[in-house]
Amino acid sequence: MDDFGVYAVFGLNAPPQKLLSADGSRRVCVAVPPTVHQVVLFSSGPWGERVCVNAELNDAERIPITIGKLTPYNRCLSWEQWEEETWTESVTLNVTLEGGDMSKAGRSEPELILAVKEYTPKDTTVPPASREPNGKRKRGRTVEDGDDQTKVAEAGEDENVCPNGTVEKTTPVRKPRGQSRGGQKLFSGGADAAKMKGKANGAEEAQRTVGRTPPQSASRTKSKQAKTPTQTVAPVSPSGRWGQTLCPVDAQTAILIGGQGARMQFCKDPMWKLCTEDMSWMAAETLAEGPTPEARIGHTAVYDPDSKRIFVFGGSKNRKWFNDVHILDTQSWKWTMVEAQGKVPPLAYHSCSMFRGELFVLGGVFPRPNPEPDGCSDSLYIFDPHLSIWYEPIVTGDKPSPRSGHSACVMQGRKIYVFGGWDTPVCYNDMYMLDLGLMEFAAVKTTGKAPSPRSWHGSAVLSDTRFLIHGGYNGNNALSDTFIFDIDTNSWTEVKLPQLSVPRAGHCLITMDTVGHHRFSEDDEDVDMDFVGKTLLVFGGGDNEGNFYSDLTTVAVEELLSSV
Repeated sequence: MDDFGVYAVFGLNAPPQKLLSADGSRRVCVAVPPTVHQVVLFSSGPWGERVCVNAELNDAERIPITIGKLTPYNRCLSWEQWEEETWTESVTLNVTLEGGDMSKAGRSEPELILAVKEYTPKDTTVPPASREPNGKRKRGRTVEDGDDQTKVAEAGEDENVCPNGTVEKTTPVRKPRGQSRGGQKLFSGGADAAKMKGKANGAEEAQRTVGRTPPQSASRTKSKQAKTPTQTVAPVSPSGRWGQTLCPVDAQTAILIGGQGARMQFCKDPMWKLCTEDMSWMAAETLAEGPTPEARIGHTAVYDPDSKRIFVFGGSKNRKWFNDVHILDTQSWKWTMVEAQGKVPPLAYHSCSMFRGELFVLGGVFPRPNPEPDGCSDSLYIFDPHLSIWYEPIVTGDKPSPRSGHSACVMQGRKIYVFGGWDTPVCYNDMYMLDLGLMEFAAVKTTGKAPSPRSWHGSAVLSDTRFLIHGGYNGNNALSDTFIFDIDTNSWTEVKLPQLSVPRAGHCLITMDTVGHHRFSEDDEDVDMDFVGKTLLVFGGGDNEGNFYSDLTTVAVEELLSSV
């Protein structure tokens, strides 16, 4: 007998309600009562051949407020209203089962609409004011007050994250009611940046808005009402996004984690595996056991080659901030969450570097109680995975000012070079170096044409003495220029390549070994030879036209170095 089922608990006191069963519908829509502020979704029983259960909390216009996924290794999800600022009174929970009975999945099936069974504890005393003269209890009634039903928080109440700080009135997908929805500005103007610090001025807002992804992702804008199990096609590559991480784990593999796409929606495909041998992607969320990290942006992911583990730290999701550490063992392919000792604040858009098996976390944005604006940190925190403890080291010298969205490159295994970032509304283009032997900061005096002030740029180490800076955000626009820094001469050199001419911010840059093919003549004969070269990979990010990129751009490192 197949006892598999998916259940939901609506509110703190209600009993579980069965939504999906082994022999029931595969798609269910439930209206969440206005009095409910917490929803828990979980599975019970053997999964068999079932792959996953997709869950969405949608608003009145069927636009996702938040998403989640149950898998055989992650069998419970929970949401609370305070975490999701767009959670209003008209919310529906949509649950879809994938995998299992393929004969049933192969036919079109209408969405089953359920009503939540209202629950009143037996020992609850009803206040006299809520009773009619005849002793009958009044039922609460939701009153819709025009556009107030779907109002969302203003950008100034959000975290200090410029790309997601503003909401526009229009979106290419559908026309919203009033000002409750729409494409958000990817890059807000100087006025918006000042407002985040409580210094509003009369400057005009940036004109471009985000509401679409590049043409290859246009099919994702179809109405959710038209989706059926027969129309679900597994994607072959990640959706467009920004704020994600791309972490190399060996010579031919990198792991993509997290990110946010158009209209401030967190990606439904948060984890991918990239094989550089043929530049192919594989969806990886359901491959790993254990509790996967909650959807987020502005986090960091670094790989320890000795333990062969990826460490994910921090980030944010709407009004929720993280200071948790998740570890992915790339050998057993299993997630674990660390219960760390010591204190580290919730941080996003910080830098994280691996040195001798420890995580060096610098700067970042941290939350403050409303109505105070979010703050930037100038502190250095170190996480020791062996002891599962955070500590603040004693650091001397001239350290960087508080900032977020900066970059940090470990050079020659003993120095961390910190560049750029911003503390709203000021962007930086200064350089600092942390000597990991002396634990001493020093400002770096550079020569040559330096990059303009920026944050959310990409950086990558090209060789023992050179690293690259590309793109970013200057407070008004995304940038497309590229610079290489030489630590031997402390000099900047601007390089111009067509592959790196697209404006991007919030993207990822990594370098990996790739296999190339070369044909040459020897003794009047053509000889084919494979060789291994280092390649720069660019993924994701957003531009000035409102696009979030899902393409993978490659540039030979040899070509970059030869242009210096």
